Amino acid sequence: MKIAIPTSDGMVQDHFGHCEAYSIFKLDEDGAIISSELLPASAGCGCKSGIADVLASKGVKVLLAGTMGPGAFAKLTEAGIRVYRGCSGEVRQLALDYIEGNVLDAGENCLAHHHDQHHQCQHT
Repeated sequence: MKIAIPTSDGMVQDHFGHCEAYSIFKLDEDGAIISSELLPASAGCGCKSGIADVLASKGVKVLLAGTMGPGAFAKLTEAGIRVYRGCSGEVRQLALDYIEGNVLDAGENCLAHHHDQHHQCQHT
């Protein structure tokens, strides 16, 4: 199984569509990390970038993310990827926390974008 995490400077990128890359961790059958790779992010917003299909084709089954819009969440889910929202911190530690069963989905999508220099998400 593989886990992907939207990453910027080794940390979980707060907003899925703004990451520099995706850290992908491959787990063995016992749940231990056996390899990792860094997949550069493509240009464009997360839901329009085609990343859901790319991650699915690489065997990713779980995505641990900060926030994301409902479009990205839907595309990832449709691609067979289980999404956990509300994550933060250093990516390798987050992967280890997930393996240990210490990660839950916050259940919130980014509902509104203000298209200025920064995306600002409002959560319900």
